[in-house]
Amino acid sequence: MRRLGYYTDKEYTNINFNKIKFIVGEYENCKFLNCVFSNGRLNECVFLNCEFNNCDLTNSNISASVFRDVYFVNSNLSGLQFNSCSQLLFSAEFINCRLTLSSFFGMKLHKTKFYKCEMVEVDFGNTDLTNSEFSECDLNKALFDSSNLSKCDFSTAYNYSIDPEKNKIAKAKFSILGISGLLGKYDIVIKK
Repeated sequence: MRRLGYYTDKEYTNINFNKIKFIVGEYENCKFLNCVFSNGRLNECVFLNCEFNNCDLTNSNISASVFRDVYFVNSNLSGLQFNSCSQLLFSAEFINCRLTLSSFFGMKLHKTKFYKCEMVEVDFGNTDLTNSEFSECDLNKALFDSSNLSKCDFSTAYNYSIDPEKNKIAKAKFSILGISGLLGKYDIVIKK
């Protein structure tokens, strides 16, 4: 992995990195506020204890990048292939973000928190989400296939479709209003 610089305790505000080149490097305790990275190259970077707030990272290349203790807040993360970044000690929290068409395929995401996120068509195939939380998240057409959802909290999530026969769901939490998301494949009518 190539690293060109080390940056700590810096704040980057209102920068369009499509017009100014983003420098590959290691960023620790840095904040990115109102920044645009869309379709950019963030690959081979290291982000430790960083926050992306109100940023646009749509379709950015994050392959081989490290995300450890990173907060994504009010940001557009559509199309990001998180499964291409470094899996070693990956940890992130997602608050009020758009993750449409993103992929976490095959990742280990224990205790990951997703809060008020739009997660339409997100790929969670073969993902270990043990003890993760999906608070008020829209999971319309999200893919759960051979996923470990043990002890996950879906009690306030909505629009999900999870096949209990193809996923581990032991001790996962669901609301009575979302029960149709577990029984959809049986073509039955559920009355409220």
